[in-house]
Amino acid sequence: MRRTALLLVLLASALASGAAVAAPLVVEPQGAAATLANPAGWADKQIRAVVARGAMADSVATFRPDEPITRGELADALAMLGYTSPQPLESDRPVLIRELDARLVAVLGLSSVSRSIRLAARDAELEPTPYLGTETIARLLGLRVNHPQGQEELELLPGQPATRAEAAYSIARLLELGDWQKQQIAELASWFSFPELTDWQRVVVARALRFVGHPYVWAGFSERPQQLYYGTAPGGFDCSGFVWRVYKAQPFGDAPLLTSTLKGRTTVAMSAEVPRSQRVGLAALRPADVVFFGSRGLKSKPQEIGHMGIYVGGGWFVHSSANGVTLQPLQGGYLTSFAWGRSPLVEAGLEVVEPQGLARL
Repeated sequence: MRRTALLLVLLASALASGAAVAAPLVVEPQGAAATLANPAGWADKQIRAVVARGAMADSVATFRPDEPITRGELADALAMLGYTSPQPLESDRPVLIRELDARLVAVLGLSSVSRSIRLAARDAELEPTPYLGTETIARLLGLRVNHPQGQEELELLPGQPATRAEAAYSIARLLELGDWQKQQIAELASWFSFPELTDWQRVVVARALRFVGHPYVWAGFSERPQQLYYGTAPGGFDCSGFVWRVYKAQPFGDAPLLTSTLKGRTTVAMSAEVPRSQRVGLAALRPADVVFFGSRGLKSKPQEIGHMGIYVGGGWFVHSSANGVTLQPLQGGYLTSFAWGRSPLVEAGLEVVEPQGLARL
């Protein structure tokens, strides 16, 4: 708790003073946006890079990008690239997205780091999925690609088979990573922890963490196939749709008012609903608070709010961004663009915060 408090004080001081902070660790995927006009070839660059190293196919023409990659094919590709990868049992079985991410995290030597994240959630009684840690690490390192609007049908859930094109993208990204990036991940995980949670905070945070690993889908608000204004889309969330799913799409048992606390669907609407007197400052954030980010940071107005997520404690939040749903430290751009938070649990009368415990904005 002391470490968490110190971290938030330092973050708040940096924000208030305008001090420079390190860029966020997250690496935004680049491949898909560059090939928007050619949906079938969205991973051409990555496929060529992997084939040039002698992995996955003899040539680009024989690559078979849309077919599922098998466990044996993945092991062979990693071995060809110099990563120890014994031949697995059931080598002809398709590799699921979460299995692909877990394997790449392992060959990077970050299994223990990912495990520490999952164990922190387990110790906080949040009942995490087995892949919470590996999906967080994979997405912070940019091993997953966000398919842009217009190609949402390419997005895959953690439990779906990975295509060979998806595997090529991830492996090509793995080959680009330097030791310093792996070291940054290890350092971040060394201070990752959850504070002591109230019962209601635990309910909200546990629900949010179940979706880590799901893709970003424009206007998405469900983990299931969904009918959106532009057509049918796979399961996934945009940033406000993720918060909507956690807080509004499923009843909270003994707290019927909680689902009606957030009323709007967009970042602008949800940020504008809370009066200035109820806005929560950075140093006063509590788990399950909703956090908003704007183009002018603390000076942002509701119409300038462009992103949002859910604070989980310890200087981290969970959100849906270009890397899909993941845990993220409040660093770099996320720190400087932080505008304010709001506490649906307090607004619904489920928790009480002493006036001196709120840092008003």
